[in-house]
Formats: sequence, C-alpha cells, structure tokens
Amino acid sequence: MSEEKNLNTEQVKDERYIAPSMAAERDEIPAGFLRRSKEPKWYVVHTYSGHENKVKANIEKLVENRGMQDLVLKVIVPTEDRVEMKDNVRVVKTRKIFPGYVIVKMIVTNESWYLVRNTQGVTGFVGEGSEPIPLTDEEVRRLGIEKTVIVLNINVGDTVKIISGPFKGFTGMVEEVNADRQTLRTKVDMFGRATPVELEFDQVDKLN
Repeated sequence: MSEEKNLNTEQVKDERYIAPSMAAERDEIPAGFLRRSKEPKWYVVHTYSGHENKVKANIEKLVENRGMQDLVLKVIVPTEDRVEMKDNVRVVKTRKIFPGYVIVKMIVTNESWYLVRNTQGVTGFVGEGSEPIPLTDEEVRRLGIEKTVIVLNINVGDTVKIISGPFKGFTGMVEEVNADRQTLRTKVDMFGRATPVELEFDQVDKLN
C-alpha cells in the first residue's frame, strides 16, 4: 500500500510538467513513427517563445523522476556572448541563439519521445511529421554544442571566419595553430583596433 502511494505521488509530481492537452495521448504511438535510434543524437525541439529555460528545467525534472537518464542525456538552450560597447566599456551580453528552441541529446524510443513531446511548453520536434530528425555532425559542430576532435587544414597566414562566440562574423589572419589543444590564434579588427583572439577549431571556418 505504501509502495503504491509513493508511485502515485511521483506520478502527480510528473503531471505538473506534462502538457495537459497531451497527457491523455502519451500511451498512443504516433502514426508513421517508425524510426528508433540506437545511439544518442541531438534533436531540436520547438517551444513557446520565452519558455526555453522553463522547458529545459521541466524535461530535466521528468527525466530525473522517471529514471530515464540513459535515454535523455542532455538538454541545452544554445546561447552566445556578444561584445558591445557601453560608455566606452566593453560589455559581454549573453543571448539565445535560437529563440523558441531547445536542443536535446537523446536515444529515441516511444518513452523518450513522449516524455519530451508532452513536456509543458513544447510544441513539437523539428522533423517530418511526428518523426524527429537528428542534427548532422556538421550542424553539431557549427552550433558548438558538443566537443569533437576536428581536423582543419589551416596554417599560419590563412584567413578564417569566426562562426560562433562573441566575435562571430569577424574574419582574421591566423598567427598560430595548436593542433593538440584544437585552438588557433588570430587578430580581428574591432573598434578600429587589431585585437588578438584565441579560438577553438569548432569556432572557425577557413575562407578560400
């Protein structure tokens, strides 16, 4: 009896984080939902605007309550730092890269799909119909959401474009390359000054 009471209590706690309109449907298999992943991949989840951090917290709470950490491994809200000048002082501001989206690393099963899909604030996966489509390795690299060993054919004197971080959009000439640390050093022209910057390989693209 005590064990049943504890189970019901946990279920009630879960219901706070599940979208009410979807709760009754969570035991049904979506039509056409056939693919399953054996390895964890990154998926993009659409949320109500302004609810990204709340959705992240709700998914993490559901995963913890249901003991599904082996299926839903990580939830992130992609952000970037931007350098701005205010009263002649450099100020770093953090902003969401993709408002209205969170990114989830997960193994797709019926259970994990429903847990994420039915979380309050979630409107659906980015994909074809009910089928979530994982990000490609290149997309993961460009987003900088997971560290991978990157082989770049970049040498001193090459010009690179910065694709993430506070200096995104700037270009610079490479002055030093450290393949072991996966970093390089370049200078960018910022506010009329050549500013030295150390970057990781996944923050740049080589310009032809």
